This record gives sequence, structure tokens and C-alpha cells, in this order.
Amino acid sequence: MESLPAGEQAEQCRPWQSTFYACWIAQLFSHVGFSFVMPFIPFYIEELGVADQGQVAIWSGIVTMAMGLTMTVFSPIWGAVADRYGRKPMVERAMFGGAVILTLMGRARNVYELATLRFIQGALTGTVVATTALVSSISPRERLGYNLGLMQVAMLVGVALGPWLGGTVADQFGYRPPFYVAGAMLFLGGLVVLLFAHEGFRRPERAAGGNHGLRQAFGGRGMLAILSVFFFTRFSMSFVGPIFPLFVEEIAVGMPAATIAGMLMAVAGIASGLSAVIVGRVSDRVGHKRLLVASATVSSLLAAVHALVQSVGQLFGLRLTWGFATGGTSPAINALIGTSVSSDTYGRSYGISQSASALGMALGPLAGGLVASALGLRWPFVIMGGLLLMCAVLVQRFVRPSRSGAPAPAPPAPHTPTVIGK
Repeated sequence: MESLPAGEQAEQCRPWQSTFYACWIAQLFSHVGFSFVMPFIPFYIEELGVADQGQVAIWSGIVTMAMGLTMTVFSPIWGAVADRYGRKPMVERAMFGGAVILTLMGRARNVYELATLRFIQGALTGTVVATTALVSSISPRERLGYNLGLMQVAMLVGVALGPWLGGTVADQFGYRPPFYVAGAMLFLGGLVVLLFAHEGFRRPERAAGGNHGLRQAFGGRGMLAILSVFFFTRFSMSFVGPIFPLFVEEIAVGMPAATIAGMLMAVAGIASGLSAVIVGRVSDRVGHKRLLVASATVSSLLAAVHALVQSVGQLFGLRLTWGFATGGTSPAINALIGTSVSSDTYGRSYGISQSASALGMALGPLAGGLVASALGLRWPFVIMGGLLLMCAVLVQRFVRPSRSGAPAPAPPAPHTPTVIGK
């Protein structure tokens, strides 16, 4: 106990499960809410007065990229604030701030206000890094990978449900009410965290050698490799996002391409969710780095094979296996960081990592669209495979956690009731 920061000492006195469940629900609600409004953004832009189709496309790109750009800047800042004042307040800031911003988007009077609010959304929210830091700080070390895998499931389920529910509400009630529903989802998630999450945070003292962030844990080259993996993983995933429906349309000749594309996305998401739990559990036993390298390598090969697909049946099987392979990447890399840096630098470490991820998310769709327009719809998948393989090589070659950088193991968790999967 004495090896833990004071906040963690206080936290070990109470069961950690309620905090984990609260974060899981917040993660689910936030991703349902944020993805709730994405399917009809171009149509909402038209409703705000942009008539020309070319201008609609341009503004759709700006609105999509805006959040990633500002999140790149503000994620490390909020991470540092979390280490200074606590992780639970940062989850509440992201949830309640997102609720306000989404509600205001539903009252936007023109596309300029909508784009401005999206920039503010990226600066004010960041629910993933906030919940990840809080879950990492309260989870027993032997369950960290598994718990982060379950958090990944919440994200994937939210992303799968949000667009479908949001599109249904928009078709029934118009384009503004879904923003209010999305805002309410984030508000409810924030309320759950406020009432049921417990941190007991106390700012740790700066003892000599007591603070081990990314650089101290992995070294200069290792830290650069970690950030590169975050960037290129997100970049490659979003690289093919805008052109995937067009790719499906090219293959599914004479078939309802939109329906098939949605089904294939859902299949990949479900497979990823199952994989996140399984890989998270396995990585706690065999090593997070080893699982990360394996997941990235298999994902890269399956991504490249997309370029050879000739039928919807082949694509269905490939999306299923690719989703399962790629689902372990995020929990493995987050667990690798969580077990290598000291707990008093969780906020900064995850914030910097999220910054690299957000930049990849912002630049990926634009780059993928340009490549597809120049080389066709199949080459982006080959490039995606190459980027994921490069991530595996970077981790294997440069990511070597320093023994001196690793935090002291947490003491055994107090006896508590059985939880999910245990």
C-alpha cells in the first residue's frame, strides 16, 4: 500500500467495481451520443443553407475534421490537469461538456456555427482518454488488460448502435431533435459517473524517481514508436472509412449497397468487441506487447487482402476475421502504457497518446479520399495493411518498457462480489 500514490491508497479501501461499471456506462452513452448525429451531417448542412453539392462535401469534411484537430491540441492539456486534480472530474467535464455542445449543435443557425461548435467539441470533450485514465487508476494490475478490453466493447457497441438509432430518429422527427437526444445521452452518462464513480484522489508527492511517464518508461525511441502506433493505427482505420461504401457498391453490383455496407460495418464492430474482451484477458497473462504485435501483424495482412475481394461473401468473411484481429489492438496498447508508466502520470500519458490518435483520425479520411481518387478503391486497403504492419515492426523493435519506469504492482484487490467475465 505504501508504494501507491495517496489517491490509490484511499481507493483501495472501497470496491473498484462500481467505478468501473460507471465508466463503462459513460463510455457506452458517450459513443452512442457522439455517433448518433454523424449519418446525417451532410443533410443537416444542406438544411443550414448550403445548397451547392460541392460546398456540402467541403463543409462535411471540415465538420468531420474539426474535432480531431482541436482534440490533438487539448488532450495532453486535459491529461496534465487530470494528474493534478483527479481523473473523475475530467470524465465529468468531458461528459457534461459534450452534452452542452451537442445540444447547442441542434440549435445552430448556419454552417459556421456548426463548424465552430465541432472545434469546441474537440477541445472540451475527450471521453475516451478520461475514462481510460480513471479505469487504469482503479483497476487491479492483473485485470488491467481485461478491463480496458471491456471499455473497448462499450465504445464499439456505442459506435454500432449510435448511427442506426440516430438515423431512425432523424427520419422520423427531422435533423435537429437527434442532437438533443445525443446531448441527453451524454448528460445521463455524466450523471452516472458523478453518483457512482469513486476515486478518492489526492495529488501524489513528487518523490525522487517517483514520476515515470512515457519517456522514462519506454525511452525516447520507444515513446516515439508508441505515439507513431497511435497515430498510424487511427490514421489507417479512418483512411478507408470514407471510401468503404463505394468499395462495397463496386462489388455488390445490383444489390442494396448501403444496407450491405452497414451490415459489414456492424459485423466488423461485433467481432472487434468480442476480440477486445478475449485479447484483453489473454494479454494480462502472456504480455501486452506480444499480443499487440500479433494483433497488428494479422490485421495488416487481412487489411491488404481486401484489395483481392471479388464477392460480397468473401468480403463478409474477411470483415469478420479482420474485426476480430483488430479488436485487440486498442486494449493491448492502452494496457501496455498503463502497466509501464507510474499512476501519477496516467492523465498525461494517455492524453499525449490520444493527441496522436486524434491527429490520425483528422488526417486519415482526407488522405484516403485523395489516394482513392488517384489510384482507385482497392489500393487504399493495401496501404492500410502496410501502415498496420509498420506499427507491428515499431512495437517489436523499439517498445521496450524500462524496469525502472514500471510502477510498483498494486496490492491484491479486496474480496468483492463476482464481476463480468470472472
